[in-house]
Amino acid sequence: MDLDLESLVEATSGAVGALVSTTILYPLDTCKTKYQAENRAHHYQKYRNISDVFWEAVSRHQVLSLYQGLGTKNLQALISQFVYFYGYSFFKRLYLRESGSKSIGTAANLVIAAAAGTCTAIVTQPLDTVSSRMQTSDFGKSKGLWKSLSEGTWSEAFDGLGISLLLTTNPSIQYTVFDQLKQRLLKNRTSEQRDGISSPEALSAFSAFVVGAVSKCIATCMTYPAIRCKVMIQSAKSDESDEGSAQLKSRKTLSGTFYSIWEKEGLLGFFKGLQAQMLKTVLSSALLLMIKEKVTKTTWVLMIALRRFLLITRPTRPKLKSS
Repeated sequence: MDLDLESLVEATSGAVGALVSTTILYPLDTCKTKYQAENRAHHYQKYRNISDVFWEAVSRHQVLSLYQGLGTKNLQALISQFVYFYGYSFFKRLYLRESGSKSIGTAANLVIAAAAGTCTAIVTQPLDTVSSRMQTSDFGKSKGLWKSLSEGTWSEAFDGLGISLLLTTNPSIQYTVFDQLKQRLLKNRTSEQRDGISSPEALSAFSAFVVGAVSKCIATCMTYPAIRCKVMIQSAKSDESDEGSAQLKSRKTLSGTFYSIWEKEGLLGFFKGLQAQMLKTVLSSALLLMIKEKVTKTTWVLMIALRRFLLITRPTRPKLKSS
């Protein structure tokens, strides 16, 4: 019961943190995604830097279009973070219980995080693909979630799944670094509730922000070329629509995308938009983990109160009188 309760608390607080951070930073995410998706030779580039995307929206009086696909992105963030944090917390506590260890090593932590990330990627890949297409479509011409899903084949909804599975190393690195730094800061302290159930001690908001930023910065630098390739694969249908079907098909493969970047942009093209990605993901992850740490205790108290209420209101069977 305690295992399921803590996993549920972790999942709920993680989902709330993801929802808030995604909404706050969504215009930056849209500008970053459109900038990453463009794959042209330097003298043909439409966007010289990420700010050009923002000013294009302003000049076209389509500032609100910076929020196109927000509902889909929030749904994806809510589901993915709930699944990830639930799986990560559940598998971690299960490992500790079965192994009898008091702490978890880095290698085991990476395996557990990768397993949780793999499940999350498979479940949310169609939403991830659709949200990328919505963000990279022309301002004011974004299609709805259902229309975007229904106009293509089912396999197209899973464009970029291979890279998404590869990128499970990103949150694995991030949350492993975060968890290890958190344990060092808190020195494995726990607070005892009145009924004897222990709840995890939370980091301060500032500490969670800094540790979250550092952990995500490390993970993003290591995986960025794959991140850009995934965005290009998912947006291939809406980007450069004058391409032939053979070229479009090539753009939907990892090898074709790598060749296209190398041919048109050179080695530095693999890191195009890195600064924007760093800014967005570091702020997003730091906000997510900061909010999660603050929400965790509140969620824990609510769960305990709910369980007590259910125990109190549970009907008791009348005892049979012995003859």
